[in-house]
Amino acid sequence: MRERIIVALDMPGAEEALEMAARLKGHVAWVKVGMTLYYSEGPRIVRELRSLGFKVFVDLKLNDIPHQVEGAARSLTRIGADMFTVHATGGSDMMVAAIRGAEAAAAKFHTTRPKIVAVTVLTSLDDAALAAMGVGRTSAEQVSALAALAGEAGCDGVVCSPNEAASVREALGADALIVTPGIRPADAAADDQARTATAAEALEAGATHLVIGRPITGAADPVAAVRTIVGEASS
Repeated sequence: MRERIIVALDMPGAEEALEMAARLKGHVAWVKVGMTLYYSEGPRIVRELRSLGFKVFVDLKLNDIPHQVEGAARSLTRIGADMFTVHATGGSDMMVAAIRGAEAAAAKFHTTRPKIVAVTVLTSLDDAALAAMGVGRTSAEQVSALAALAGEAGCDGVVCSPNEAASVREALGADALIVTPGIRPADAAADDQARTATAAEALEAGATHLVIGRPITGAADPVAAVRTIVGEASS
C-alpha cells in the first residue's frame, strides 16, 4: 500500500508542504504537487520533495495546443516529475505531443520518462454538471470515451473516479495505470467531490494509485490517518 497512496500536498507554500512531507516520510512513497503548490513555489518544490525520497506526481492537468504541452512535458521531465497529468479533452495530438516531449527530455537528461496519465472527468463533476457544459454523455460514458482516446494516444493510464475504475480497467487492460482521486473514509462528511469511494472500493475496482488529500493532511495525526486508510483497504 505504501506505493499506492499518493498524498496530495495542496498547501499554499513550501513550508507547510515540506513539513507535512517530513511527517509522512517512510509511511507513503508518493506525494502530489498540484496547481496551488506548484504555482506558488515552482519547479524547486518538486526537486525538494524528491530530495526527501518521495516520488512526485505533478498534477497540472496540461491542456493547450500540442506545441505548448510538448514543451511543458519536457520541462516536467527535466525537473524530475515521476508522473504528471494531461487533460484527455485536449485531444489525441496533444497527448502524443506530451509523450514526445517527455521522451525527448528523458533521453537528453539521461533519466526515466515520467508516467503520463490523462484526466478524464474531474471527480467534482456529475452528470448534471456535464450536461450544463453541453456534454451529452453521462459521466461514466464520458470517462470511457476519453480513456479509450488516451489509450490510443499511448498514455500510461488515466485519472478517473473510483466509480469508473472497473470499466476503465476492463477497457485498457491489466498494465494501465488508474489513478483515482475522491478517496474518502467510510464515515467522511460530504465535500466538493461528487464521485467518491473508500480506498478498499477503489482498489477492488482496479485502481493502481489512490490520491488522498484532506483525509490525511487535514487530520490531527496524518500518520495515524494513513494507517487507518491502509487498514480499511486491507480489510
